[in-house]
Amino acid sequence: MLTLNPRITGLEEEGAFAVLDLALALKAKGHPVINLGIGQPDFPPPEHVLAAAEKAARDGPHGYTSPVGMIELREAVSQHVGTRYDVDVHPDEVVIVPGGKVTFYFACHLFGGPGAEILYPDPGFPPYREAVLSAGATGKPYPIREDRDFGFDPDEVLALITPATRLIILNSPANPTGGVVEKAAMTALAEGLEAHPHVAILSDEIYSHLVFDGAGFVSLMQYPSLRDRVILLDGWSKTFAMTGWRLGYGIWPRALVEHVRKLITVDHSCVNGIAQVAALAAITGPMDAIDSMRARFAERRKVVVDGLNELPGVTCRLPGGAFYAFPNVTHTGLASGDLARRLLDEAHVALIAGEAFGDNGKGFLRVSYAAGTDEIEQALDRIKDFLEKG
Repeated sequence: MLTLNPRITGLEEEGAFAVLDLALALKAKGHPVINLGIGQPDFPPPEHVLAAAEKAARDGPHGYTSPVGMIELREAVSQHVGTRYDVDVHPDEVVIVPGGKVTFYFACHLFGGPGAEILYPDPGFPPYREAVLSAGATGKPYPIREDRDFGFDPDEVLALITPATRLIILNSPANPTGGVVEKAAMTALAEGLEAHPHVAILSDEIYSHLVFDGAGFVSLMQYPSLRDRVILLDGWSKTFAMTGWRLGYGIWPRALVEHVRKLITVDHSCVNGIAQVAALAAITGPMDAIDSMRARFAERRKVVVDGLNELPGVTCRLPGGAFYAFPNVTHTGLASGDLARRLLDEAHVALIAGEAFGDNGKGFLRVSYAAGTDEIEQALDRIKDFLEKG
């Protein structure tokens, strides 16, 4: 009998992809499924990005690049991030990776191991929890609070830190809630972390370009006292509608880059060169496509939140960023997991149950409004009919 590694067999699949498979199976049987479960923009990448990729497919590069990414792309990322946040970023701190997940996965493995503790948000992006588990560390979830507009209480987070804490994972704007941590809370956390110099911080800011009016987003890159232990995670998936291209980057403390480089060489060697050329075109080209996409998401956000708040037993806060709403369904008379399953099976609307994102997600659903307004309105009508029928 084969013996498998329990750190791997104990991992759970990300719920959004499991629901996607179920939705596709129903569609294949002819059911008119509306998928508000998967989190990816429904827009194409900008035209100049596609043109750059097409040219690179013909002209190259066709060979390996540096494990940490093409120097031209790393220079462009350092310029982009440095200008955006008014901080100094050197190209040698930039690591190009195949998707945002790689950065936090590597961070968990660098800081994990037996006896290590890693803090992560709950509800939060499920692969955080699984990366901690696979790294052999102990995961300690910290609560994300609905009554704080899905932010955190910095004192609660700081109280969880022990001498064994090695890493804290932060995510703002957040998946699954769309919450944006207010500047006062982020500053209080940053100041509190000054007393814990043994703790590194992974700041997942993959949705940072999708922040709506009134949401006071602040990057942890903007706190000088933490600069030597902050790992910034960002990329092209959400910003440029390039989820399938698998493109991300990390800004790492320079002392850690050599370790990340070794992980890359034994894991994936380097990122696809054609994709890197497209990424360079995206980050150095016009940004009007981002502004247009953000405006469209803002319109959909209003439709979704207004519609959800009209449903019996449902309340929903206005999210500050990303393209998710996280309605509270505790008064519908159904557990959130049962409600999500029945909405898919009976109303043919695919959503994600909140508990897929952690224990504190129970009683909520994640609704992605990365879909056309017509589809969103039709899905809301179906949910309303389902709830009214009891």
